[in-house]
Amino acid sequence: MATLAPLLCGFVFGWGLLISGMTQPTKVLGFLDVFGAWDPSLAVVMAAALLVSGAGFALMRQRERPYLAGQTYWASNANIDTPLVAGSAMFGVGWGLVGLCPGPALVNVATLSLPVIVFVAAMAAGMALHDVLQTRQVVTGQAPAASDG
Repeated sequence: MATLAPLLCGFVFGWGLLISGMTQPTKVLGFLDVFGAWDPSLAVVMAAALLVSGAGFALMRQRERPYLAGQTYWASNANIDTPLVAGSAMFGVGWGLVGLCPGPALVNVATLSLPVIVFVAAMAAGMALHDVLQTRQVVTGQAPAASDG
């Protein structure tokens, strides 16, 4: 069951993205266009997601460990630092330019749309580059950038 839980959660998440319209770049860009033809419907999606995840976190904080794992991994770093702000800004710019963020982009790969495939490949390359740079900092003795995990 511990191996099926992530599959089931991913399936529910993917369907939620499809049903809500989060996989449609035009809908997402309409939400981000607050000074033009603004489409506030995705705000409802985000609010519902926050309510559900907030309830889930509240329930998990009452337990000693998760149902299907040996321990809970809570974030240990609450600092707002340069890597966090820079990464958030880059994420926002990427989302705003194409109307896709990582989850919906992965769902959209199934459409075999070339722009989506290029976006996901570039995203994966950026993640790989980050890992290489982090590893190089550790090997050369430089302190790695702050992270929570």
